[in-house]
Amino acid sequence: MDALTLALWQCPYAAHAAQALVLLDATAAQARAQGADLLVCPEMSLTGYQIGADRVAAIAEPADGPLAQAVAAIAQRHRIAIVFGYPELHPQGEKPFNAAQFIDAGGQRLANYRKTHLFGDIDRAQFSPGEAAPTVFAWNGWRLGLLICYDIEFPEPARALALQGTDAILVPTANMIEFDEVQRVLLPARALENRVCVAYANACGTERATRYGGLSSVLGPEGDALAQGERDESLLLATLSRADLQTARTGSQLPDRRVDLDGPAPPA
Repeated sequence: MDALTLALWQCPYAAHAAQALVLLDATAAQARAQGADLLVCPEMSLTGYQIGADRVAAIAEPADGPLAQAVAAIAQRHRIAIVFGYPELHPQGEKPFNAAQFIDAGGQRLANYRKTHLFGDIDRAQFSPGEAAPTVFAWNGWRLGLLICYDIEFPEPARALALQGTDAILVPTANMIEFDEVQRVLLPARALENRVCVAYANACGTERATRYGGLSSVLGPEGDALAQGERDESLLLATLSRADLQTARTGSQLPDRRVDLDGPAPPA
């Protein structure tokens, strides 16, 4: 595929997972009808984000659990790949992981990523941090990587994916309205400094008195905005171009990195 059409679902959180799946089914149908190959949903999109540690623990599932199976059925029905967020059961019985999963249009699970950078008391009360760095996976001739929300605010996870040859970083998120600088400043920087595309699917609306900021964004590999949402619920579409990636990479700074100087400074 020389072009990849993404749909970002900017939405408020549903009251419960069953309602979220009904809404996802309708949104996947709409996105596919508009030509999207892939639908990216917000962080913890099927269950809600600020639902409390007890609730997260009670509904957490393994990566191949009922939620993943339901999303796989939706993906197959509408022939569209889907990235969704959910609470993943911890195999050692500790707090669940804040996870995101990529399911292809045939219903196959191609990637599962656990958020490594936990944001403040909200995340730390509910989740265990993921212990594995993000990795690239292949789909339809594209090399993709997953990050979740706060992860993209650090240079290292995006750079790690770039050094593995990723074409696009897919980021389910629940960024609050107080932190618009992420969309305004950090996302273009991550795309430009790594010469990759970035797709950032944010929540909107209010959950437990927290207002999410929307402004979901798709950035091209030179930091240019291919699409950006407003504050309210919307389905945002953008097409990524392999030719644009190749052109942007002719000016990449990555070959000039001084890897011999990376890391902490030596002691005085």
